Order: sequence, then C-alpha cells, then structure tokens
Amino acid sequence: MKFVKIRVIRNSMNINNHDTSTKKTVVIGVSGGIACYKAIEVVNQLKKDGYNVEVIMTKAAQQFVTPLTFQTMSHNAVVTEMFDPVVKWDTKHIDLAKAADVFVIVPATANIIGKIANGIADDMLSTTVMAVKSPVLIFPAMNTAMYENSIVQENIQKLIKHGYHVFGTASGELACGDIGTGKLLDWQEIVTEIRKFL
Repeated sequence: MKFVKIRVIRNSMNINNHDTSTKKTVVIGVSGGIACYKAIEVVNQLKKDGYNVEVIMTKAAQQFVTPLTFQTMSHNAVVTEMFDPVVKWDTKHIDLAKAADVFVIVPATANIIGKIANGIADDMLSTTVMAVKSPVLIFPAMNTAMYENSIVQENIQKLIKHGYHVFGTASGELACGDIGTGKLLDWQEIVTEIRKFL
C-alpha cells in the first residue's frame, strides 16, 4: 500500500512577511472533524494578511465549531446550506467557485475526500468544489486506521491524478488517543502552503 508523502517546510520566517498588494480571495471549506479548530487559526491569519476569506461549512463541521466563530474571523457570512432563504438572486456555489483564487479544504475528512473523488455533490462544499477552476488544496485529517484504509488512499491518489493538491498529514497523538498518521498539519504550515498559490 502506498501512502501520500508531503514535503513539510519548517522555517523561522515571519508569518506576516509576504506581499498582498493585490487582494485575493481564499475560499475555505471546513468539513467535520475535531481538527476544525485549526481551521479557525488559518482563517484568522489569512484575514490578518489582508486576503478576503470566504468560509463554507458542512453540517458535520458545525457540530465542532459554530459558523459565528468563522464569521467573526473572516468578517464574511459563512455559507452552510444549499438552500438558504433567497435574499438576492444568485447561484452561491458558482459565485464562490468563480471568486476563489485558491480553494482550500481544511480539515478534509475521509467523507469529503470520497465525495470529491467520486463526483458526488450533495451539499454546499462538495457542490462548490466541483465548479472550481482555481487550485484546490486538500489537507486531510482523520484517525490513523481511516487514513491508511486502502479506499481512502485510492481516493487520494485519484484526486492527485485529477490535479488536486492533496497534502500529507503529521504523525503524533490523535484526539482519540491513538498515535500515528492522520493528524492535521499545524496551521502555520497550512498557511505557508496556501501562500505558495497566491
């Protein structure tokens, strides 16, 4: 069984030392996992850096972190539902897909990885990512046994084959108490990788 490898860059650079002369939009998709709290820091830092940050949350993600938290950090309304009451006519998933200079899914659960790999679009996040033309960055996070499952690994390889940028995971103690792969990268590392595409 082959596992995805990632070159993790660790350095002492100032997290704020970069060029944001042209304001760009980062769309962050948050799927349901305990690692959601790291996505808060990612959104917070990107907003501090001067980027426009839009957030889409799955229903499962909302069980871990409230949309209000991401709204406060991003200064934008958080998209949570496919069929929100119509305030103005638009196709939100298409609008967000077009607006994204970079589309990031963090954390990416086995569920959302499987959906994208198999063309399933049944919620706002999976529907929007299907319409994205910009680079899509996927940062997995899940239990070690799930991450090493051959089906999950096949889905990851399938995404890579189709041009998605799937990053590896860190090793260490997981929320469930297990020790192994599947741990979401540190938020600083995630921000560093996002900046390479902006």
